[in-house]
Amino acid sequence: MKKVYKLENLDCAVCAEKMKRAIEKIDGVESCDVSFLMQKLTIVADEAKMDEILKKAEKACKKVEPDCKILY
Repeated sequence: MKKVYKLENLDCAVCAEKMKRAIEKIDGVESCDVSFLMQKLTIVADEAKMDEILKKAEKACKKVEPDCKILY
């Protein structure tokens, strides 16, 4: 299942790439894209695990960019 989320306070293209790499390592994630220009997060993952994946993705984003938020 593909889901797209808006990001808030993503300030750096390098940070977006770091977030992408971290989220791709989460179990159940097939693919991920973090767009700095569009301020969007796109995740393709197993629908049954999406809630758990989002929690882990949010933690990964906070490690890279503490002010960044994923808007549901």
